[in-house]
Amino acid sequence: MSNIAVGIDIGGTKIAIGLVNERGEVTAKSSLKTDLALQPSDMLGQVADEVRRLAESAGLTLQELKGIGVGAPGPLNTRTGRLTCPPNLKSWWDYPVVERLGDLLPLQVRMENDATAATLAEKWVGAAQEAENFVFITISTGIGAGIYLHGKLITGSTGNAGDAGFMFLHPQGNISKEEASGYWERLASGTAIASQASELLGRDVSSKEAFDLAAQGDPLVSSLIDRVYTYIGMGCVSLINLLDPSKIVIGGGVSQVGEPLFSAVREYVAAHALNPSGRETLIVPAKLQQDAGLIGAAALVHCTY
Repeated sequence: MSNIAVGIDIGGTKIAIGLVNERGEVTAKSSLKTDLALQPSDMLGQVADEVRRLAESAGLTLQELKGIGVGAPGPLNTRTGRLTCPPNLKSWWDYPVVERLGDLLPLQVRMENDATAATLAEKWVGAAQEAENFVFITISTGIGAGIYLHGKLITGSTGNAGDAGFMFLHPQGNISKEEASGYWERLASGTAIASQASELLGRDVSSKEAFDLAAQGDPLVSSLIDRVYTYIGMGCVSLINLLDPSKIVIGGGVSQVGEPLFSAVREYVAAHALNPSGRETLIVPAKLQQDAGLIGAAALVHCTY
């Protein structure tokens, strides 16, 4: 058997496939557009073909690979190996991903929520290598989290621990389409930032443009971004008070704004966490960015958790 594992990162727009060695290095990779017009079985057939192609190009047989790790959006059920009802993959609801991949490829398959897998990757080769108690937060299209406590990944009974984006921060917030909008990711995700900035300016604005406008001093957008930083800080304080981590690692596209976000969140945490030690929680950027999904998926095979 080689020291190479397969990482598969299933997303609503693309599926990334890669070979990852025991040092967390991606040695080969490719991606496929997630075609929701195809049956999941056909889509996974294409994924299996890519795995075979990558292995052959690397001079490996399938039997020489260490195993397959899958990071997938939740809600899912890791006990049954199924995606239950991920909002962006409705045609995959209740689909037996692990069983299908096991039929297509003669390897052990392990699946976890994508944020949980990324948490393990940050522990393995990222920004939390020395931490035994930390929370990883990804802020991009939505907000997700992974929990690592007492030297173990905390996944919950069905693999859905860490759906932090659905914590209520503002339960009496606006009501949209008869659904409460006070969830964390409705207030502070990249999607939420773009939506709120677009409403303020009366035109389509991306989250990146919103941050750029705030940096340039636009008063309307600056006020919005300051509010977003406060909401991110509120979510972090809630997680700190609940879980008592020594470190919070923040990744995802929104984290790329850098020091303005991290300074604001650190300041909020220092002022509002309940426990004095909680106020000193380290708030740091994720180390893994571009290939975090692949490395996280492969970590499910390479690492004990």
